[in-house]
Amino acid sequence: MNNRTLSMLSYVTLIGWLIAYFSGKEKTDALLIYHLKQSLGLAIVSILLNIVLYAISYLVPAWSLLSLAGWTILIFWILGMINAGNDAQKPVPVFGKAFEHKFSFIG
Repeated sequence: MNNRTLSMLSYVTLIGWLIAYFSGKEKTDALLIYHLKQSLGLAIVSILLNIVLYAISYLVPAWSLLSLAGWTILIFWILGMINAGNDAQKPVPVFGKAFEHKFSFIG
């Protein structure tokens, strides 16, 4: 697989992220490193957001918040995959800038 495909695969699941991380041909490819960081950050935010919203919905029925958050994260995943497919190093909306210089173990 080429690095563009691996960059797109990193957004699919955490298993896809691991495949992209370990099978990257060139560990110095800027596109792959960038999208590995973005997709890992998005996965972490998604997990934390779901934990917080499920805790809130346990106390107060707020299913609309869960639904809105889920759709928003899904849109961010899709935008990340589109950017990876277009060879663009654009951050994921809202919190993508925060992940550009994080996760030093990736690069």
